[in-house]
Amino acid sequence: MAHSINSKTAREKLEPRREPYWSRIQTGLFIGYRKAEQGQGTWIGRRRDEDGKQVYRALGTFSDYDAAVKAANEWANAIEAGVSSKGLTVKQACEHYVKHLAMHKGSASEKDAEGRFKRLVYAAKIGKIDLARLRTSDVKSWLGAQIEQDEADAEDEEDLRRAKDSANRNLASLKAALNLALRDRLVATDAGWKTVSKFGDVGRRRTAFLPADQRKALVAACPVDLRYLVKAMLLTGARPGELARANVEHVDEDQGTLELDGKTGHRVVTLSSAASAFFAALVKDKDAGTPVLSTEFGQRWNKDSWKKPFKTAAAAANLPAAVVMYALRHTAISEMIANGMDSFIVAKLAGTSTAMIDKHYGHLRHDKTRAKLDAVAML
Repeated sequence: MAHSINSKTAREKLEPRREPYWSRIQTGLFIGYRKAEQGQGTWIGRRRDEDGKQVYRALGTFSDYDAAVKAANEWANAIEAGVSSKGLTVKQACEHYVKHLAMHKGSASEKDAEGRFKRLVYAAKIGKIDLARLRTSDVKSWLGAQIEQDEADAEDEEDLRRAKDSANRNLASLKAALNLALRDRLVATDAGWKTVSKFGDVGRRRTAFLPADQRKALVAACPVDLRYLVKAMLLTGARPGELARANVEHVDEDQGTLELDGKTGHRVVTLSSAASAFFAALVKDKDAGTPVLSTEFGQRWNKDSWKKPFKTAAAAANLPAAVVMYALRHTAISEMIANGMDSFIVAKLAGTSTAMIDKHYGHLRHDKTRAKLDAVAML
């Protein structure tokens, strides 16, 4: 018995079943509707191949019959144009690309691409997606997830730049694999990835700034050991890793200074009166070789030990999701510049270059200068 699936009303009257209800589109091409017990039904395409075998294709969910027919026709037309009728996942497309590199580019290129795909594609959600159904949002989510992880670990602008630069290279490898699948007629269109762009400026990003009320809320939400580390970052603008490596012997209470070792080498930073008192209290009665800052278990801090507690504290303080550990350094440097400190001095204190300070915080210096100019009556 034939059943109509052309209208929503007719489909609603159908009995749920595993076998689709079929409708002929043209000779050799049919579209089927599978009625579900609950929720939206799904559409299936069916055609006869050159060997006389029936080939099926899951088309997905559509709100109306015409949209489903369009999808079935696109599938059939792609096969007529030589595109493979077999569903290909993103993972399989990447594996196809790796084999291509081994044949045409050599083992170095092959190993580089395969390493990226093993880390980021094969076991990931995107790897399981049918290439014909890959959406731009899928690729953007995949790309963004890489940066979110690296942002949480970042200690300064250079870490963030490298993270975005690395993500750009990963995107280039993925798009190369998908474009090869398109050239080899394994998929009909590149609409799912063509418009996804790499990060344009890998040396600059918008970082969360914490105003005074948010800083106080964060400090209050931190457990005692993390609270000291957070305060140390806000009082110095130093990287968390530099502070974690500092020992009691590196605090000079007489001079009001702190010695730090980081990615830019050794430096001695001047502490404010508040910071000097803070560090003096931290090192009181401690041995010279012990860490200035440590976890509740007496261990030296590292990114693995501060990441989760910081995230929990930030959430408890109702801070924006963009707030990560690096936001404290960014906030401290922003406040120094906004309060009129010379960029050369700030760069020395923070262990960075004046060029980096001017690039990321120059707008704050301009605002301060503008305020001073506005106070001058020229005319």
